[in-house]
Amino acid sequence: MPKALSVGFVLLLAFASLSAQDSSSAGPSDRPRVFITDSQSWEISSYSGGGPGGGGSMTRGGARPQTAEIIKTFGERCPQVVTNNIQQKTDYVVLLDHEGGKSFVRHRNKVAVFARVSGDSVMSKSTVSLGGSVQEACEAITKDWAVHGAEMRQAAMSAAAGDPPGDPPARPAAAPPMVAARPAAPAPADPPAPATGKLSIVSIPDGADIEVDDNFVGNAPSDVQLSAGEHEIAIKKAGFKDWVRKLRVTAGSSVRVQAELEKASSQ
Repeated sequence: MPKALSVGFVLLLAFASLSAQDSSSAGPSDRPRVFITDSQSWEISSYSGGGPGGGGSMTRGGARPQTAEIIKTFGERCPQVVTNNIQQKTDYVVLLDHEGGKSFVRHRNKVAVFARVSGDSVMSKSTVSLGGSVQEACEAITKDWAVHGAEMRQAAMSAAAGDPPGDPPARPAAAPPMVAARPAAPAPADPPAPATGKLSIVSIPDGADIEVDDNFVGNAPSDVQLSAGEHEIAIKKAGFKDWVRKLRVTAGSSVRVQAELEKASSQ
C-alpha cells in the first residue's frame, strides 16, 4: 500500500473512533431511545444428492428469536442510541427480520424504523447482513433525531400527560383577572316614623266624644297622638253645642286642649 494511502487510512480510522467516542459520551437522556421488537431469524437450509439410480433434495427451515442478538449488535455498532425494553418510554421502534441459512448474496434482511409517538416510518430497507441492517437503522435514527429530536421528546411528554398527539404540553389554566371587590350596597333604611304630636283633650263636662277629621277617636279626657299637620278637632256631647276647632300639630309637641261645652238652647 502506498505510504500516502496508509497515512490517510490511519487518520480515517482515528476520526471514526473519535466520532464514536463523542456519540457514546452523551448522557442517556440526550440520546434517542430505541425499542427492538420481537424479531425473528429465518433459518433456511437445503440438501440435495443423487446417484446412478436417481436423486433427491430436501429443504427445511424455521424461525427463532433474534431480538437479543439485534440488541447486542446495536450496542456494538450504534453507541449513539440507547436501547430500552419499555416501548412507551422510547423514541423509535425498530423491526428487523433476519434471514439465515443462505449464502451471503441470497440473504434478504428487512429492517424498518418508526417514530414511536407519531407512528411515522423513518426508513425501511432490505440488506444482506444483520450488521448492515443495524447500521442502516442506526444512521436513519441518528439523522432523524438531529432534526426532530426536540419535538419528538415534546410530543412524548404531551402524550404522557394525556394531551392529543402533536399538541404542546398542557399549561396550567390562567388565573382569572382580579376584579376589585365592590362595597356591598347598604341595606335600605327603615322609613322614618311619621312625626307626631300629642293632644291632651279634656271636656267640660267630662265624657264628651272626641272626633279628629270626622273620625271618632275616644272620649274626653284622652291623650291623642296626631301626625304633624292641620287637623279638625270636634268635641260632642248630647245636650251641648258641638265644639269644633282646627289645630296645627307640630312634631314632638304636647298640647293641652280644654273644651268648655255650651248647653244647647231648648225649643
